[in-house]
Amino acid sequence: MSDTATPAFDFHAREPFWQAEWKRRNIFSVPDVPPADRPKYYVLEMFPYPSGQLHVGHVRNYTLGDVVARYKRARGFAVLHPMGWDAFGLPAENAARERNVHPGKWTMENIATMRGTLQRLGFSLDWDREIATCLPEYYGKQQKLFLDMLADGLVERRDSSVNWDPVDETVLANEQVVDGRGWRSGALIEKKILSQWFLKITKFAEPLLENLKTLDRWPERVRVMQERWIGRSEGARVRFPLHEAPAAYDADLDSIEVFTTRPDTLFGLSFIGISAEHPLARKVAAQNAEAAAFIEECRRLGTSEEVIEAAEKRGFDTGLRVANPLDPEKTAPVWIANFVLMDYGTGAVFGCPCGDQRDLDFARKYALPVPQVLLPTGADAETFTLGKKAVTGDAVLYNSGFLDGLDTAEAKKTVIRRLEDMGAGKGVVNWRLRDWGISRQRYWGCPIPIIHCAQCGVVPVPDEQLPVVLPEDVIFDHPGNPLDRHPTWKHVSCPKCGSPATRETDTFDTFVDSSWYFARFTSPHAPTPTVPAAANGWLPVDQYIGGIEHAILHLLYARFFTRAMHETGHLDLDEPFAGLFTQGMVTHESYRDSSGWLYPDDVERRGSEVVRRDTGAPVEVGRSEKMSKSKRNTVSPVEIIEQYGADTARWFVLSDSPPERDMEWTAAGVAAAARFGQRLHRLVSAVAAADPADSTHASGGDDLRRMTHRTILAVTEALEAFTPNVAVARLHELTSALADAERRDAPGLAAARREAAQVLCLLCAPMMPHLAEDMIGILEPGEALVVERSWPEAQAEWLAVQSVTIGVQILGKLRGTIKVPPDAPRNDVLAAARQEPNVARLLEGKRVVKEIHVPNRIVNFVVAG
Repeated sequence: MSDTATPAFDFHAREPFWQAEWKRRNIFSVPDVPPADRPKYYVLEMFPYPSGQLHVGHVRNYTLGDVVARYKRARGFAVLHPMGWDAFGLPAENAARERNVHPGKWTMENIATMRGTLQRLGFSLDWDREIATCLPEYYGKQQKLFLDMLADGLVERRDSSVNWDPVDETVLANEQVVDGRGWRSGALIEKKILSQWFLKITKFAEPLLENLKTLDRWPERVRVMQERWIGRSEGARVRFPLHEAPAAYDADLDSIEVFTTRPDTLFGLSFIGISAEHPLARKVAAQNAEAAAFIEECRRLGTSEEVIEAAEKRGFDTGLRVANPLDPEKTAPVWIANFVLMDYGTGAVFGCPCGDQRDLDFARKYALPVPQVLLPTGADAETFTLGKKAVTGDAVLYNSGFLDGLDTAEAKKTVIRRLEDMGAGKGVVNWRLRDWGISRQRYWGCPIPIIHCAQCGVVPVPDEQLPVVLPEDVIFDHPGNPLDRHPTWKHVSCPKCGSPATRETDTFDTFVDSSWYFARFTSPHAPTPTVPAAANGWLPVDQYIGGIEHAILHLLYARFFTRAMHETGHLDLDEPFAGLFTQGMVTHESYRDSSGWLYPDDVERRGSEVVRRDTGAPVEVGRSEKMSKSKRNTVSPVEIIEQYGADTARWFVLSDSPPERDMEWTAAGVAAAARFGQRLHRLVSAVAAADPADSTHASGGDDLRRMTHRTILAVTEALEAFTPNVAVARLHELTSALADAERRDAPGLAAARREAAQVLCLLCAPMMPHLAEDMIGILEPGEALVVERSWPEAQAEWLAVQSVTIGVQILGKLRGTIKVPPDAPRNDVLAAARQEPNVARLLEGKRVVKEIHVPNRIVNFVVAG
């Protein structure tokens, strides 16, 4: 029977049918406490921001997770697979201003749209656990966590330098400062000192770094990125006395303290650089208008290390000088430098141009001295001259007094001992990691549960008054935070003394919301942030899936939060994610004309040209790059579902390339995926319609049966290794083998075809679950759903190799091949090799002087004459 004679898969009707059936049977729900009779498996994708529409990048992320969830469920695990929404954030507030709609209404409408798309894609999610971080049921428990951390000493309020947008009247994150201006208003950014709330992540710097070694199921590059961000460095704190400090300065400004990782190069001191926010810089600015103007210019750079590092290195000579503690007779100038950060080390650096490229460039720019104290290994001290490059490789110290002749490692130890003996410094460990500033001057975020009282100071909101709920009646007719202007919400009585007081109007950084949601999913409706038996039973997440863009901050904050929740009694573990997978991006060509960027649906190909669909005008085609709304090169999964079905979208995002690599979305690729699904459905339907009554032991189906069981093994190994593209390739091969067998007839072949068809149903179920359910229903009507069945097991008897192919050479050149049983006796192999027709012809009349036999690999005849 031809595989084209059977009905097509009607995805418009059947996909909703199976989704409703799974929901009716409550297939994907699990109890809060994992069942004792099965191993648990927690699979989680990074939850989305509800911006309005899913794009194909989302489809790839969630399909990868769904494949894992469905596969593990078939392998007998109790699988927790929840979904929620990272629902607070500035885009909703901007929408409120631009569209005159409340952020909550905009957000919930977007959630409804995106939820509907996820459900149409057939993901095996436990929707009873759905959370949205903008709902009081969630953020009220977050407020409780914050108060517990405050009581435990993990929270601090202090003044901090921030990026201030004077037009929008809000603090901006470093990423929102573009070329010194606010990303939205375009206003020049100011550095402003504000009182901010901080979570003391630095308390856990050491374990956060050390535990990276235990995360052996994380990508190496993610661990390296976190290691660098935490940034442990050993060095010394060194005090440089001010030379003839002005009398107007305070006594505590009689010296500058510097942290350095290179105390061995102190004899190479050329200058001291201080941050524009350093107390000494402010003193200078108070008396020098030029210094004040330079500091104002530095403030417009923002606070981002990346921006500061990329900017031109500039400085201002304060006129002050410091003495070298190792050689007090020598002094060096003090410069305010735009590349020195106040929140790293002490806000001051010492410049040693011969050993640091940045210092060398700065010194040469301002004609500062460049003392040479590092001699590269193998160089001659008499002739060595420093060129345009600093010495950063192996070297020994010279022109450095008591350090001469020592290598850099030994010199560091020696100089630290000397500094400590002198009382001029000490050896220390420094961390690049800074405490996490969580205050945001915005409305659409979780309120910080603090009350400010003139009599009592900072007062935590009592537990019984939680949650502190955002007011609904806010107006966005003025820049800044509407909570500051609300007539009633912020005015309360002090819980301690009853006096009039005010609420904290800052809200949490939205990274806080996503730093513990994985724990809340284990008991999402509990009256406490977590239920220990549920959280400790399900956590850690066995497989976490998301983009590489979250490799540092989100993952680091989640790791910190887990430790903080451990300390405050909400969790009993330190690491939240046992396994991490970072998927590649989905890319698409971009299109534009004189009017701007165009959506893919706005254009079409006519021959070799790409033109506007409506006018036929030519369109400029850009490179294939990450889908983004700004360039309109996004593809809506809804359109794919409408045209081809959900399973086609799922199959395509799994089949094109390894999941860690970027993949390009193409219309031709989607169409090919759709054709494969229909072909598979027709094949299984044809097998179901055929007469299966023959002997399953007849040998006619042995080759197909071997292929079937090897496919079971190969797909299983591929899914265990997180390479679904390999699984897809193996399923294509088995499908082709079944199609070939369907056109032939032999004893035992019908039963082998039926077995292959059944296995295809089960193996493709994690990828194309609707199609799999429909096919198994045709093949075995009235039996269990695919989603309720166990994963097939490959039978050893069909995995055994029946023959091996051996190359036959003459004088080292391949002349033929033979098939023999594995590990066949040497004499049998040689005899078979001699009988291979081409080999026999070429050996005729020749004298074989040597026979070389490599078992299961080659035979080589060495001949003469």
